[in-house]
Amino acid sequence: MQTSKRAFFIQLGLTGLSLLSWPRMLKAGKKKSNALKTKNWKGLTVLFQGDSITDGGRSRNQDWNHIMGHGYAYLVSSRLWFDYPKEGLMFYNRGISGNKVKDLQERWQKDAIDLKPDVLSILIGVNDVSGILANENAIETWHENYKMLLDTTKAELPNTILILCEPFLLPADWAKEKVDAWQNVIQKMQAIIRQLAKDYKTIHVPFQEPFNKACQEAPAKYWVWDGVHPMPAGHELMARVWINEVSEKLDFIGK
Repeated sequence: MQTSKRAFFIQLGLTGLSLLSWPRMLKAGKKKSNALKTKNWKGLTVLFQGDSITDGGRSRNQDWNHIMGHGYAYLVSSRLWFDYPKEGLMFYNRGISGNKVKDLQERWQKDAIDLKPDVLSILIGVNDVSGILANENAIETWHENYKMLLDTTKAELPNTILILCEPFLLPADWAKEKVDAWQNVIQKMQAIIRQLAKDYKTIHVPFQEPFNKACQEAPAKYWVWDGVHPMPAGHELMARVWINEVSEKLDFIGK
């Protein structure tokens, strides 16, 4: 492909807006540092894993009209499919509504390892918060379960590039006590994921800061309707952030 990185970004966006058109909300114009080399990216397979935010109401059959759901995973895949129709890219969405990190462990062989993705993006954590607050689980246990998930993946798929996405929270009408409790757990999860990304040398996608900055443009409910599930504009923000972060590390974007 002869398209430059800047030209690639300008092409992105279902609305015709590029990533670079949002300077206050996204980091733009950065050079790739420590780029992770993939195999020949022709035929690359990308897998999205997680809970309802990733699930996005996806179909469970061969209905390609809905197979990627209606969230950020759909937006990312549709853009890259559009820009590179001759490259044979393949995207899978295996997010399941309500899932916790333990649920991912239980279905990891079938829904991740067996698919042999070249790139694996994980967003998990928000469903674990209630159990941690109710002392049904501990943040340390969540941490260990997440590590076990990564260890299994590294052992079975040593060449797969991992992308760890942080859970986020934008409560609008919650009582202060609930906000404080949830933010305390979510912030611990975010710190854990940042450290795991360093330890396992993966890509880290931070969503909290971009959502916080987005609230300078419009109220929280414009982006996230119930504190955790994005509105359409919120999924658009996630898609832009995901592509922006991933493009800095993966050499298959922007060639």
